[in-house]
Amino acid sequence: MSLKHLNVLAEDDDDPMLSAVNLVDVFLVLVVALLTAVAVQTQTSANESVTIIRNPGQPDMEVVVREQGKEVRFKGAGSAAQGQGVRAGVAYQLEDGNIVYIPEKGAPPASTSASGATAAAPAKP
Repeated sequence: MSLKHLNVLAEDDDDPMLSAVNLVDVFLVLVVALLTAVAVQTQTSANESVTIIRNPGQPDMEVVVREQGKEVRFKGAGSAAQGQGVRAGVAYQLEDGNIVYIPEKGAPPASTSASGATAAAPAKP
C-alpha cells in the first residue's frame, strides 16, 4: 500500500459540502415547523371576537367589531349622541361597587330584566 492511496480516501471523508447539505435539511424542517405554527395560530384567531377603537375621543372615532369572521364598523357622527329617547332615571354607584338605578316620577315603570332583577335593585359591576 502506498501513502498516496491513503490521502485520497481521507479527502472524501472531509467534504465541506456534506455539512452544508445537513444545514439545509435542518433549516427546511424549521421553516415547515414555523409555517405550521403560523397556520394554526391564524385559524384559532379567526374565531375570536375582537373590538378595535380607532381615534378614541376624536370626532372621527370608529369602532370595529370582528366576530366569527364578520366585521361591523360603527362611525361617530362627530357630536354627542342624539335621538328620540326620554330620560328614564338616574344611576348611582355605591361605595361597595353596586350600581343602583332610580326611575324618575315621569318615567314609565321599569320591567324586570333578563336576570330577574327589577330596575331599582342593585346590580354588580
